[in-house]
This record gives sequence, structure tokens and C-alpha cells, in this order.
Amino acid sequence: MGVKGLQQFVDHFSPGVCVPVNLRKMAQQHQSKSQHVPTSAAKSIPTLVVDGMGCLRSWYSCEDWVCGGQWKEYMSNLVRWVEAFTSAGIRLVFFFDGVVDEHKRPEWVRRRRRVDGEISKVFRHIRIHGVQPGRGLFCLPSGLATFTRFALRSLGQEVFCSVREADYEIASYARRHGSMGILGQDSDFIIFNSAPYLSLAKLNLDQLTTVTYNQDSLCQTLGLAVDQLPLLACILGNDIVSEGRMQHIRSNAMAAYRRDPLYPGASKGEKVFAVAQLVRSVWGSGAENPGLIPQSLGLSDPDRKLLERGVHSYLLPGQGPLHGVDLQDVPPGTSCVMERYVTPKILKVCREKHVTAESFMVYSVVFEGVVECSNTMEDEEDTELIPQALVYKTCRQRIYGVLLPSGKETGTQGPAVKEWFVFAGNPLKEPELVHPLPLSISEDEPSLESLWFGRGPALSDPRLAHFLSIFDCQEFSPLYGTIEEDSLLAVLCLVTHLVLQVQQLSLEDLDAYLSQAVRVRHRSHQELQCVKLPYLSGRAVQMASLYVRGLSHLLGANCACGGPLPNDALMPWQSFDGRLFHSKYLLAHSGADHSELVDDHTPSLDLFVILREKVLEACRKRGRTVQSRPRPSPDPHRSGIPAPGYPPGHQDGWLESEGRAGAYQRGGGWRDEGETGPSEPGGYHHRGGGGGGGGGWHQPSPAQHTRPLSYPHPGDGGLDHPRPYGMTRRGRPGRPNRRAFRLAPRWCHPSGPRS
Repeated sequence: MGVKGLQQFVDHFSPGVCVPVNLRKMAQQHQSKSQHVPTSAAKSIPTLVVDGMGCLRSWYSCEDWVCGGQWKEYMSNLVRWVEAFTSAGIRLVFFFDGVVDEHKRPEWVRRRRRVDGEISKVFRHIRIHGVQPGRGLFCLPSGLATFTRFALRSLGQEVFCSVREADYEIASYARRHGSMGILGQDSDFIIFNSAPYLSLAKLNLDQLTTVTYNQDSLCQTLGLAVDQLPLLACILGNDIVSEGRMQHIRSNAMAAYRRDPLYPGASKGEKVFAVAQLVRSVWGSGAENPGLIPQSLGLSDPDRKLLERGVHSYLLPGQGPLHGVDLQDVPPGTSCVMERYVTPKILKVCREKHVTAESFMVYSVVFEGVVECSNTMEDEEDTELIPQALVYKTCRQRIYGVLLPSGKETGTQGPAVKEWFVFAGNPLKEPELVHPLPLSISEDEPSLESLWFGRGPALSDPRLAHFLSIFDCQEFSPLYGTIEEDSLLAVLCLVTHLVLQVQQLSLEDLDAYLSQAVRVRHRSHQELQCVKLPYLSGRAVQMASLYVRGLSHLLGANCACGGPLPNDALMPWQSFDGRLFHSKYLLAHSGADHSELVDDHTPSLDLFVILREKVLEACRKRGRTVQSRPRPSPDPHRSGIPAPGYPPGHQDGWLESEGRAGAYQRGGGWRDEGETGPSEPGGYHHRGGGGGGGGGWHQPSPAQHTRPLSYPHPGDGGLDHPRPYGMTRRGRPGRPNRRAFRLAPRWCHPSGPRS
């Protein structure tokens, strides 16, 4: 959640609350004290409970974030981070958000819209400059939270996924197990009466030092008791009680504070002092039950109930009116939306696997009846590539069909699942109701219990058949066990599904996906860091996120079908790297041959050709013809993309103000939307966006695709010139000059080469 303004208050206006600590010494002291405590839990290894969601931004320190993720490097970051603590004898327990509380759905929607605005700025920057923007517009790669849970489990760490508010479960676990502290960056942790709150933002990993926020010092500074802190937090505002809802209470508190004879005068942090004075005046320490709201606040009934819910959210088991009730221990099925459609055994295992972060999507469908997906790197101005939410909708419906009755036998629709997916055009005012779809499997389908709990080789084929049917790839069943790695079978399914669903994908796009997948296995994360990109294409950025989102659907399908493939085979570090994919995309669209795409590596070429033919064969069977449509690189002199020698660091600035969004330069290769001219043959008109942004051209009808394939295809945006970047005037008209592309100056990162 987070208390509005409290983190800033304790960091800057209450210095006595922040106490520097050395975690090694803190662990030794904690273990020494536990030797004198008779309980076995307290004698365990010193444990830090880690807010995994709060760590994602610090963990993902890779230079490249816009291209889909540098996943191997990210894994190496996690290894280093974990080893720093384990080498000091500190045990780590990680918690991640597993559900979105429906009471907080409006806040979730508000944040998604805010991030959408930031993503729009990212794509605008790419269209103008052709490079990644500065860290000020940083967005987490798609699926990072999901895959991080599995990454930490693969490193032998204990990972939990919440079934209610994650902050609450973190504080509850730390209190129950006598943990040495909670590591995160959320001011709610100083409100909970639990373990010491340790700052993630101030963590020095090499020295293992940080600061702890001393709750007793905060109470002394504010003149409050510990059980009064939840009311303070709710009046200041948090995710349950919005800041605006309590504005009138805070205004009255500020007025009363300034009328006080001892008022020290205007000072920083006085809002927190004023609210603390209000809490003291209406609620003396111990005067009322900490779960109740003082009548003297004079609240309306709706505001009182809201405030009570907010205060209760901070009361851990054994505290206040929730005494003796641990919501983590509520029996499975008590609040299960789909309980009447699933057996108790399925419910029990479904919940257990969710809590221990061993599955994905299944719990959301069965228990919550709600599936949501946060923002994805998608350009709302590019109307060519359809949103990932729609690309994978049929897959999700088939996953629902595995878990829930589809109504096939009765001729009716099965139970609806509520979907909250963020994409352009979705106002997020209410969820979309999505019904299960039956699978196209000829033989008798085994029950869900058989898929999940059945033993023996007889069930291996049905599990795989279910998994492949979700992606309409049944013909790939004989390849299981014959391809070098299970991850490549997953790649084959995913890429085939993408090419079938997205009609705008071309042979060049297919080649980029497959060549990247067969080569990433042979590259270390150090080598991948130094993959060189002359510029960025917004279309390639979208295609990368589309692929990674597909991996999460593969993971959900695998969990629903009883695990025909090991989950590790579906992780992005097994088959994807954003920089490598981007480089293959640019090479494929520049006319590179297959050998060049796989770095002249013969075994990789053989594998690439096999996978490519399998995808094309599956497409032919379904009437899908995949055509060659090269998208040559833009001319930097006309689109604003930096030419070679672009000054390092310049990409962090904006060449245009935000107010020019949607306006296009005249006379320099840009036109207002809808304006056409002789340089756009066939009636194409520019929709704005220089650079490889994708979808920068509007195509009036398929009949106008009459340009010969040897000419540049006007589909990558920003091209108002017949000669692509890197091609000399003597080059063959309309054909990308591959040699010029290869010899063009490149850099590992827009700010300069990496060592």
C-alpha cells in the first residue's frame, strides 16, 4: 500500500527514526538473542522477509529494458543479490503479490493509466530519436514479477505468493516467525506492529548496510502509541482510504494545529504532526479498541466504514478485533468463486501451489474468478499490431476450458471469468466477462484430477495434447523428446500461435523470433550485453513484449494441464534476450540470409531451418500464407533518429516538448495525420512517427499491396524517402544494402560501448 507522505517524513523530517545498521552484525545479534528463547522458531537462522514486488526495480539494473528484457543478465543479478545475504548467514523469504483486492481495484486502474501515459512517452521518444529513453521513463519488462518468482525458486529460495494483501502477509509472517526484519520500501511496514522495517532504497549490497526505521522513535516523535499508528496512516491516506477521501479531516487537523499556542510555525512535515495531534486529541492511548474509530471524528457512515476497513488492514492476528483469526489459514474453498465446478482436492492443491509460487494463473481462475494483466510495452499509436490481450485471448479461454466446464456437453456457456487487461481502447471501467472454450481433442478427455494427480506414462500424452491444443499446435506432439530442449518446443508453439493470430507478421518477423531463440542458448549474459544496435524500432519493441507475454501464457497452460513440460523450460532466460532479438529483427528486415541470422553457426542453422519449416507447414495447413515484407531502416536525416556519432547522453533529453505529441513536422519527412503526397505511392499516408516505430503507415486496403518485394515495404513508419538508412545512392533502388547495414557504426548502448 504505502502511507501518503510518511516515507518522506521519516527520511527527511524525523532523523531520529532512521538508524543505520549493519545486517551482518544485526543477524549475529539476532541469533545470539534467540539462543535464550525456548521456542524452536526463534532459534532458526536469522531471517529477512523480503518484499519481492518492491525489489523488482532495484534487481533489474540491466542497461536495456525497453527491448523486452535482458533475462540472462537479470538472473545473474539475482544470483549475486541472494549470495550476498546467504554468505552472511541470513536466510531470505520472499513474498509477491498474488491477488488484487477488489477494494483496491480503482487504485490499480489509476496506476495502470498512469503507466500507460509513461509508455506512450517511451514510444514517442523511440520514434523521434531511435534510442531508448533515459531512466526517468523506466518501465519494468513485461512479466518480470511473474518470472522472478520462479527464478528465485530455481535458486533454492523460499518464495510465497499472497492470497490477500502482500504487505499484510509479509508483516504477519515476520511477526509469527520472529524474523530479524522486513526488507522493503513501503511505509506501511512502519505502521504494522511486526518486525523491524529495513530500507531497500538505502541498502548497500557490498557492505550489507542499510537503515532501519525505528517504530518506537516514530511514536515518541509524534506522541502516539503503537496502536494509534493505523488511524494516523488512514487519515494521511493509503491504498484503501484515498488521500482525497480524508482531505476535510486533514484540513481541520491543520487548522487546529496552527491555532495551538505551542505551534512552532510553518515547518516541513507539519501535515504529519497535525494529523498526529488530531489522533491524540480524539483517541487517548488505550481508551478505545484499536479496531474502532473514535466517534469524536464526526465521520459519515460510509467514511467511518471505510476508515474501519483501513485500520483493520493493519491489525495482525492476535491484535485487536481480529484476535485469533489468521486469514492465511482460512480453509481452501471458503471464498472460492468456482467452488461448485472444481473438486475439493483440486482446490486444496491449487491453493498450496499458488502460495508456494509453483503455479501461475490457475489460482486466479479457480479461486478468484478474475485474471488481470498489467501494462505491456505497446504503442497505442501503432494500429497494425493488435494488443497482446487480444492475441492470447483464445489461449486463455482454452485454459479456462481445462480448469472449468465449458458447457460443451450441455450446449451452454461455462462460468465467466472476469478479465482486467490493459490495452489501448480498454477504459478499464469494468471487467470483460470471458467464457471457457473446449479443446479440440479427439480422444476421450481425462478429468482435471487425472491430469493433475494421475501417475504413469499413460497420462504423459494426454497432458501434452491438452497443452498443445491450447495453442492449436497438436501436430507438434511427435517432436516432444526429439528437439534438443523442451524450451524449443515451447518456442515452436508460441511462435506458431503468434504467426497464426497476427496476420501482419511477416517472414522476416518469423526469422527474427526463431534465429534469436536458437542463438540465445549459446550466448553468455556478458556477450548478450554487448550486442550492438544501430537504432531501435518501436515495432520490434512491441514484438518482444508480445513474445514474453506469450511465455506467461505458456506457463499458465502448463500449470493447468498438469505440467507436461518442466516450468523451467518456459522461462524467458531459456529462450529470449531483448537486445539479441532486436538485433535479429533489424538484420532480418535488412535482407540478411539465414546463415547470417544465426551467426554462421552450422548446427544453429540446421535447427533454425527445421523450426522455420514446422511453423510454415502449420500455417499452410490452416490457410495462412506468411509473406516477405522487409521493413528497411529509417533515414536518420529525415526522421530525427540520431545518425552515427550521436553524442552520448543526448538521448536522455527531449528534442520536442510533450505538447507536440500528435503533431508532425512538415517538410522534413513528417506530415499531419491524413495528409498524403506523391512520395507515398498506393495511397499510403503517414500516421506520424519517425524511426522503426511500426505501424506508422495506414494501408487503405489489402488490394493496394502491389509493390514488388524487392522494394522497401512502407510499413515501419518514419520513411518518406525511397532510400533506406545505410544505402548509398549507387545501391540498387528499393533494396536494403545489407553490407552497409553491417558496416554502419554500432554501439552496445546509446550512451556508448559497454566494456
